[in-house]
Amino acid sequence: MVVENSNNKDMSTADVYLRACELVGVVPVSYFIRNLGNSTMNLNHHGLGPLGCKALAIALVTDMHINKLELVGNHLLGEGAKYLVEMLKANLTIQSLDLSNNHLQTGGAECIGRMLLENISIKSVKLSGNGFTEDDAKFFADTLASNYRVKELDLSHNKFCGGGGEHLGQMLANNEGLEVLDLSWNHLRMKGAVAFCAGLKANVTLKHLNLSWNGFGNEGALSLGEALKFNNTLVHLDLSNNRITNEGVGMLCRGLECNDTLRVLLLAYNSITVEGALTLVNVVKNTPKSALEEINISNVLVNENFVKLLELTCEEHPSLEVQYGGVGGFIAKKAPKRPDPMKVIQDYLDKRKLRLWDFFRNIDKDGTMQVPVADFRKAVEQSSIPLDRFQIERLIQRLDRDGTGMVDYRGLADTRKQMMRDHRRQLRKAESREKKEKQKSDRILKTFQSAVEAVTPRGSLVMSPGGAKEDSDGPQHFSATPLSSWHHIGMTNSSRYSVTNLSAGHHRPPSSRSYMLDDSDAELDPGKLSRTANHLTRSRPALNKTKGKKKKKKGKKHADKSSQNPTET
Repeated sequence: MVVENSNNKDMSTADVYLRACELVGVVPVSYFIRNLGNSTMNLNHHGLGPLGCKALAIALVTDMHINKLELVGNHLLGEGAKYLVEMLKANLTIQSLDLSNNHLQTGGAECIGRMLLENISIKSVKLSGNGFTEDDAKFFADTLASNYRVKELDLSHNKFCGGGGEHLGQMLANNEGLEVLDLSWNHLRMKGAVAFCAGLKANVTLKHLNLSWNGFGNEGALSLGEALKFNNTLVHLDLSNNRITNEGVGMLCRGLECNDTLRVLLLAYNSITVEGALTLVNVVKNTPKSALEEINISNVLVNENFVKLLELTCEEHPSLEVQYGGVGGFIAKKAPKRPDPMKVIQDYLDKRKLRLWDFFRNIDKDGTMQVPVADFRKAVEQSSIPLDRFQIERLIQRLDRDGTGMVDYRGLADTRKQMMRDHRRQLRKAESREKKEKQKSDRILKTFQSAVEAVTPRGSLVMSPGGAKEDSDGPQHFSATPLSSWHHIGMTNSSRYSVTNLSAGHHRPPSSRSYMLDDSDAELDPGKLSRTANHLTRSRPALNKTKGKKKKKKGKKHADKSSQNPTET
């Protein structure tokens, strides 16, 4: 097929896409063709698959209109991500990329991570629900340590746990550009949550952070409180459904007392009651420099005391808005513990320096220290011993265990020893409980401090804009084999433009946008295409201006690969 150049018309992106679909062997997406020229291309749930993504990538190499590309739910896999990444090495127009729910997994994470090391246009990346695991977080941590252009990153609905929290915390400590981060619906808890908060403490750019549905718990709340004491950039924090209790709210509020930048705090669907709600409003009321404007505890039923406190707080902080579930809650109070009646009697006798027989001798004429139940009850009720009816009956049950109708009050003689033993036992339990809680808090804070020390040396380095850290152990520059170069526009001496397999050194002028098909290419089938011209090449020489010294190394590396894998050359 030969198209003459007499009309001076370039081959359009639609024609290139149709030709690519024909050679790759997929059905073209009509929506893509109809909406070419728009700034946003929404191809969500179109069933592209890896090969459909390959045809799309070929067509987008030289497109200069689309700056937002959405490909949610297309089952692209790691192979499709590789094609897109190669296209993005040439396309500098796309700034927002949504690849959520595409089963990218480890292969996709590695490709995207390496691509972001070189790409200078992508500002927003959404990778929700792609099955990323612990080790995959390292790709993003290494990449964003030296990428300051990406402003928004969505890694929600993945499988990051403890190790993932450590990598992501390292990323936050080193990154100097990220402003929006969504990590909701992961598994960040315990050590992973603590390590992540350590990175948040050292971060200086993040503004919006979504940590909902992670199970941070009180351990994470304690670490977040420590991080908020030092972080002065975060303005929006979502901690919905994180198993935080009233105790965790108190720990979080320790950081809010020192923070003057956080404006929105979402704590819905946590195990918080009126007590936690009162703690939150009190910290705002007692912190004049607090910037909180919105608190969401929409599942909490409050009481009248909370409403009154909120009204008083709003007089000093008129911009404050608290969303709660309604009025009707109550503070759970334990019933006051009644003192042991035997202890009450013993204290009564000690205070008046009386013996047991002296107290009961009016009804115990024989001195046997055994009296009828009715007489014992009457004597105690008529005395000035501060016992109610319930305590008296309880005392009778203890002194007449066999139900004989006779009270043997000799058991009261051993009350002091038993009472002292019980008191010491209770003190030991209380001390042990307090000691364990303190040890737990100290252990969390020690882990948090260790994580902070681990990320601080790298986080304190000042990087030049766009410059990667010169570390032999750090992430290397991405150099992938191009998809196919048959899409590339080559200007020949004749009056025709042909889709040929051009080398990377032959770039078209940026203003040239001519696609034409040669006779030889018209006869190509998908099998021949994959063998002879299976590479996308850069079509913009601007990308190679700063790569002069690394070209030879990359060329050598590709040469070695080609010698090892002759089928890929």
